[in-house]
Amino acid sequence: MPYAIDLTGHRALVTGAGQGVGRGIATTLGEAGAEVLVNDLVLERAQDVVGEIEQAGGRARPAVFDVTDYDAVLAAVADAGPVDVLVNNAGNAGRAATMGFEDLATLVETEPDDWDPFIKVNLYGVMYAVRAALPGMIDAGWGRIVTVISDTARVGETHMAAYSAAKAGAAGFCRSVAREVGRHNITVNCVALGTMNTQGVDPEHDEIGERLVKRYIVRRRGLPRDVAHMVLSLAAPAADWVTGQTIPVNGGYSVNL
Repeated sequence: MPYAIDLTGHRALVTGAGQGVGRGIATTLGEAGAEVLVNDLVLERAQDVVGEIEQAGGRARPAVFDVTDYDAVLAAVADAGPVDVLVNNAGNAGRAATMGFEDLATLVETEPDDWDPFIKVNLYGVMYAVRAALPGMIDAGWGRIVTVISDTARVGETHMAAYSAAKAGAAGFCRSVAREVGRHNITVNCVALGTMNTQGVDPEHDEIGERLVKRYIVRRRGLPRDVAHMVLSLAAPAADWVTGQTIPVNGGYSVNL
């Protein structure tokens, strides 16, 4: 009999789930039976994903809040009820999401105010959501936390110092939390992504992508489903001996290729 991951009876919060990678994660968790709280800053985007999950036979609710607003995060989790699967997907890559690295500013061309948007979403947003969800997980004696980071956090990338620092900080934060909460049957892991295709870019007319994918063994950008399947595996009840890890989901990315 084929092995299937069943998250029936679990409530999952996916931040930044109104589009792109987050949407793919939310719909996949919904297909596995979880009740999904679809977070986004824009209600309409969240509602679209909720509708997609419900149309497939799943259960979902919109959860509109800004992950950089701690009080709003606390209120949303309190209103939703205990969350035992948390996926920290909300992120801010700035212009790097659509431009080549060489087109971005170097560190000496920026000031601390330029770094704040990256630090607030990619680091504090993760810390706020984890802090809000953990008490319920500890009370339940079970939980799964998965944080989406970037290969820039593992290997660095030119012209992305603030973003790399924030993502690396989130990874270090998650490793520390994993040590604190393992005795409560809570696992905490990260997935590190390579360059993603979340905008439906046509590979035949993608000059930036052509340059980037030369660093990948699998010569294409990642797709939301690539990430969603790994997140689902880490959220599974059977994954209770995998924690404190950062797992690359990146098509074999290497700076040396």
